[in-house]
Amino acid sequence: MVVLANDGISALGAKTLQENGFEVLEISVAQEQLANFINDKKVSAILVRSATTVRKELIDQCPDLKLIGRGGVGMDNIDVEYAKSKGLHVINTPAASSKSVAELVIGHLLSLSRYLHQSNREMPLEGESKFKQLKKSLGAGIELEGKTLGIIGLGRIGQALAQKAYGLGMKVIGHDPSMESLSIDVHFADGQKISTQIDCVSKEELITQSDFISLHIPKQKEYVIGKKEFDQMKPNACVVNAARGGTIDEVALVEALNENKIRGAALDVFENEPTPPVQVLMQPKLSLTPHTGGATQEAQDRIGQELAEQIIQLLK
Repeated sequence: MVVLANDGISALGAKTLQENGFEVLEISVAQEQLANFINDKKVSAILVRSATTVRKELIDQCPDLKLIGRGGVGMDNIDVEYAKSKGLHVINTPAASSKSVAELVIGHLLSLSRYLHQSNREMPLEGESKFKQLKKSLGAGIELEGKTLGIIGLGRIGQALAQKAYGLGMKVIGHDPSMESLSIDVHFADGQKISTQIDCVSKEELITQSDFISLHIPKQKEYVIGKKEFDQMKPNACVVNAARGGTIDEVALVEALNENKIRGAALDVFENEPTPPVQVLMQPKLSLTPHTGGATQEAQDRIGQELAEQIIQLLK
């Protein structure tokens, strides 16, 4: 059987599939040519990330397609229920990138607390001529230890982030409508672990009590954080969105930063990917990454291997 990895697959995942008798095509086919390619090459399974969409029209045009795989968590780019109604398997890898996303958020927290994003912009331009001025303006950072991290969404990624935040000495509170409290294990490199409890509070309590706020929820119909929430935050609060674009009202965010209502923010995802507005890109209090939350070598290996194992189980 033929597997089309239209948005790529790790070498480990491809090798596992090939060793089990699958032909793997690592070709990026344009969206408008996808149906013809799938039918011509007799593709049984298509693997995508976020670049390729698998909608009703494509499913109807490819009657021999048996499986759709998404390397990652969210499946916004796939008509999941329709595919299942047509008898197709739809799989993803919800756990594979949790650690990677959590570590990126920690990186953004450190960047925001110590102005690393601004230092990396300004030092190459003015470090030689204005070193002392930059030292003064960028030397008013804060420490993460002892600060409160509010996590909206306590799924796999939210829990992974909590574990790492505890390691930095942060207090963690959470908001998740499905939970009243959550017990998690914090693991250490020497094999030891401790168990601790995350207090689950209302969204308003989390917004008003947190020094740092991180979102880890699926795409919503409405903004989770907008002008109202920014007005409720502490003046030194920072917000991180490594979940889905559209979760935060970016217009309200830029306004809050311009008016010094909050200390800073970080975005790994955007409302208008892949073309974020210049007002967002040029706002100096924003720490920005181009949707790289799950993009580590380790995560790619886990994603590829997990997809391969599911395909072998379902199709072989």
